[in-house]
Amino acid sequence: MRKSAWLAFALAPGFFIPETVQAQKQPFNTDALLKIQRLSDPQLSPDGKTVAFSSSTPDVAANRSVHSIWSVPLEGGSPVKLVEPGDRPRWAPDGKGIYYTTAESGASQIWRMNPDGSAAAQITKLATEASGQIISGDGKYLVFTSDVYPECSANGSFDEACNAKLVTAERTSKVKAHLATTLLFRHWNAWQGKTRTHILSFSLADSKVVDLTPGDRVVPPFSLGGPDDYAISPDSREVAFAMNVDANPAISTNSDIYGILLTGGTAQKITAGAGADLSPSYSPDGKYLAFRSQSRAGYESDKWRLVVIDRATGKTTIPTDAIDRAVNSFTWSPDSSKLFFTAVDRGRQAIQFVSPEGGGARMAISGSNMVDDVQFTPDGKTMVFTRQRGDSPVEICKVASNGSKEVALTHLNDALLGQYELTALEDFTVTGAENTPVHSFIVKPAGFTPTKKYPVLLLIHGGPQGEWGESWTYRWNAQVFAGAGYVVVMPNPRGSIGYGQKFTDDINNDWGGKPYDDLMAVTDYVAKLPYVDADRMVAAGGSYGGYMVNWILGHTDRFKALVSHAGVFDLRAKAEATEELWFPIWEFGGMPWENPEGYEKWSPSKFTAQFKTPTLVIHGELDYRIVYSQGLQLFTALQMHKVPSQLLVYPDEGHWILKPQNSQLWYKTFIEWIDTYTKK
Repeated sequence: MRKSAWLAFALAPGFFIPETVQAQKQPFNTDALLKIQRLSDPQLSPDGKTVAFSSSTPDVAANRSVHSIWSVPLEGGSPVKLVEPGDRPRWAPDGKGIYYTTAESGASQIWRMNPDGSAAAQITKLATEASGQIISGDGKYLVFTSDVYPECSANGSFDEACNAKLVTAERTSKVKAHLATTLLFRHWNAWQGKTRTHILSFSLADSKVVDLTPGDRVVPPFSLGGPDDYAISPDSREVAFAMNVDANPAISTNSDIYGILLTGGTAQKITAGAGADLSPSYSPDGKYLAFRSQSRAGYESDKWRLVVIDRATGKTTIPTDAIDRAVNSFTWSPDSSKLFFTAVDRGRQAIQFVSPEGGGARMAISGSNMVDDVQFTPDGKTMVFTRQRGDSPVEICKVASNGSKEVALTHLNDALLGQYELTALEDFTVTGAENTPVHSFIVKPAGFTPTKKYPVLLLIHGGPQGEWGESWTYRWNAQVFAGAGYVVVMPNPRGSIGYGQKFTDDINNDWGGKPYDDLMAVTDYVAKLPYVDADRMVAAGGSYGGYMVNWILGHTDRFKALVSHAGVFDLRAKAEATEELWFPIWEFGGMPWENPEGYEKWSPSKFTAQFKTPTLVIHGELDYRIVYSQGLQLFTALQMHKVPSQLLVYPDEGHWILKPQNSQLWYKTFIEWIDTYTKK
């Protein structure tokens, strides 16, 4: 790819720090992790002078996260907290106000404040709550989502009294039973009740509400990741949104883009692809509508392409089709001449740009780590974005097109992180199955001494179509494990994204095949490193990573201990109890009764007689993706085979462990378990 005026910026050489100063820094730990301010969602003011952004900070004592909104001048200065609690800041088009979401009134509603945080006032007062707001270009309407009762939105009208009555009836009812008549009756960690998420428009002049997506559907559909799945046209006339109208959404990823007048009416279908069409975005001049699209039906990990429709002619182009990487996020340049997009490549994410008419993509910001959330000043001369690394959480940055040096606008965590030793991620590549290169990251332990021998923690990512990247994490933080004295290894075996679509597809119906061989090749390489003790190696993973830990249990005893979090144990039972059925149907060529041999072949439950390695099992009772009975089955098998094992179950968590005190216990139990078998 050719370089442009937006050149890749090299990091300046770090200052030399004497060993005595380094030695004074503490190993990074969970307590430090739970003090970090987690920055996100930068939003440039219309005049391009101020950036508003969100921050989330764990309140360990209260066992919750506190959300706040801050602002910082684009020219630099100290960030200022505007409001707490608050989230998702969005500027009014005239720059005189910021709309945001908060539960200050006891329920999620949309509020407005002045740019300095003063004069906060509640805008919406819906019984079904409101969130996800965007503002029309003329400043007259809000568009947002609300979980409404379909019977209260006949033909797009919105009956607040009807919704309020039904909300009260449900809250006061002593019966909490669920009655399902269709599939996708629950999702992630929540049951589908009588409400459906709909997109509403709200007139700021008279508070009139219109349901733009009436009916018995969730709109927009459950997200497959990426930007918002609805947008307002620059002329403030139309709303584009994603909707899946298939009769059984549990087996379908086939969402399409629709358009409807901002004031309501009949939605018109704009796209007709077989796979998912999501993330609509109008060009600033209104000429184009861009969106992300997958071509294969039912495959949530198909390559995301950037598609552009000329609204006047209907001509469709796919400007990123030649790039063998998935488009994750994108934004328009202010003059509508370019689309700036992000894509993961070998564990890193760069910002590239391309003409909406097609042609070669060019680099804007290099992918030495992870960059995202791109925005431009109105003159297009300054870019605002977020950057993170494996040893540094998200910071909001800016860079000018004149080639000046990148500048971080936020430093809210500098004082905290300066007290701890954080270790840079290093790359290595080995030859995996079928002589295919397999890329991995390695993080050396705190106080690393090359002449010492260290235990190894092999972390296996979930997905399975996911990746370990040069990015900061909170749930599987490599720095915490390195701070506990481990060489942390993070491989990207077959199925990982960022190495071409074939590499990703190679895991389909081969869960324990090539990916396992790739992981063992990585383990073989690491075992021979001069600072590694090959007799003190442990492995851990969550979701598909948990599946692979369970597979390892039945196929090798080379690890001293294992940790299986939310792992698949019995493939047939998992497929028959999960919610997004398109996933097992694609991965294993149908449901278990349609391909019993495939489910039998790759199910860890068939190899319990070989289980020997001490294993910690972790699961959340609210996990509806991989139901917690999978963890109970695994623990039962381990106990019956007299394998040393522990079971940690969270009744108030789903697929992820999110509450601060629960996270503390997770890390504590995890590290104590692997320490037991590596540090005797």
